[in-house]
Amino acid sequence: MKAVVQRVARASVTIDGNCCSEIEQGLLVLLGVEQDDDVSTAEKLAAKLLKFRIFSDQDGKMNWNISDVGGSLLVVSQFTLAATTGQGNRPGFSSAAAPVLAESLYEHFVTVLRRADAVPVKTGVFAADMQVSLLNDGPVTFTFDV
Repeated sequence: MKAVVQRVARASVTIDGNCCSEIEQGLLVLLGVEQDDDVSTAEKLAAKLLKFRIFSDQDGKMNWNISDVGGSLLVVSQFTLAATTGQGNRPGFSSAAAPVLAESLYEHFVTVLRRADAVPVKTGVFAADMQVSLLNDGPVTFTFDV
């Protein structure tokens, strides 16, 4: 499972010109699911994100997690994170999970985050053609490969 996590002042997902999800301060999580991923992978990443200290404290040091600042999460499926780009001029997607598995693990990841009841969790729509807008705070961006 791969994730690109951006600390945002705000972020939103639009589909066909209609806003389907938006958050203010928080984290935008672009999530890619690979063939070897399973529920334990999703649970491990969810737990890591909820504890990850990516927000600045009163001294400007990254000591606070998403819950500490009262932020929200916006989770968006991102199939292209599973791409291999090492050879040629076109990405390969052989390591990407099949759509049924990917959707199941994406939904499980979101469910785990919501069950933690630490912060509000919003989502995009799995496999939809989405436009994602964000105002990156920092900019602060991290990648996770679990």
